[in-house]
Amino acid sequence: MKLNLLAFIGCFLWFQNSVAQYTDDINSNRPGNSMSAFSVGKTVFQLESGSNYLDESHNILDYTAKGYGVDLTARYGFYREQLEAIVNINYQNDCYNSEVLSQHRNGIKTTTIGFKYLFYDPMKNYEKPVSFISWKANHKYDWHQLIPSVAGYVGFNFNTHKELFSRTSETIGTFGPKAMVITQNILPGAWVFITNIFMDQYGTSMQSLGYVVTLTKGFNDQWTGFIENKGIKNDYYSDGIFTGGAAYLVSNSLQLDVSVSRNYKDTPKLFFVGLGASWRFDGNYEEVLYRTPKKEKKKDKSTKSKDKEKEKTKKRLDAVPSVKP
Repeated sequence: MKLNLLAFIGCFLWFQNSVAQYTDDINSNRPGNSMSAFSVGKTVFQLESGSNYLDESHNILDYTAKGYGVDLTARYGFYREQLEAIVNINYQNDCYNSEVLSQHRNGIKTTTIGFKYLFYDPMKNYEKPVSFISWKANHKYDWHQLIPSVAGYVGFNFNTHKELFSRTSETIGTFGPKAMVITQNILPGAWVFITNIFMDQYGTSMQSLGYVVTLTKGFNDQWTGFIENKGIKNDYYSDGIFTGGAAYLVSNSLQLDVSVSRNYKDTPKLFFVGLGASWRFDGNYEEVLYRTPKKEKKKDKSTKSKDKEKEKTKKRLDAVPSVKP
């Protein structure tokens, strides 16, 4: 396992290509649990945060835990378009009650620092073949769209309040490495399909394997909806969590979201309702933002010149009747 992890990190640092990551509208990982393959773009800074109401209970151990959680993610693109640094902080505040214990718990559960890199984008330098003799060939389904973009993630968890919220009495290490393989398909009809396969808390007593699959649909320029399934398994706990929700694009750099999550079992039963927002600062991203105004100016000039020509034409036509011999 250690050799595989080192090989993964080595490939992550070695592999390089160039492809634009910046999009006109904000590219947020909220409100789901999955991580997209694409970065925010070089020099772009982005904040993603949300608060959720949580209700946890266990039929066999007979306990309840109710409260709220807050998560904050900061993303920054640097060095290359495909690379971004990610810092995630997860805070929880709840009241735990059982037959033998009543406790108010609060603290930062984990702080995770990591890096994501896009290894492969199937649409880079790709142009769909055009046939000059077959209408059918030009309108058939493009199977190239089924090839996913592929990215990798490596990071470390700092388990600051590891014993307070742990599902086991065993000691958990302060540092727990995390690695992930990410794929993303952009499909016709404004559909996006994302998969994450991850190894979390590597080398600790809570070492876990898991996956997240997310299907997103864009309804119009502002609204998107999604459904998601997350599975996780370790020596003490395994579960499957289903999430659904929607996001609203307020502006190119601001998104609001809402989501509801529920797992499939009662040992424990989990229920979450969350609200969140994503905001980005792209004022330093000159590579794209400088190009767009130039195109608009050219269009404006051409439009103005056309308008002037029309005005001149109108003047000439208007002047004809007024001419007297």
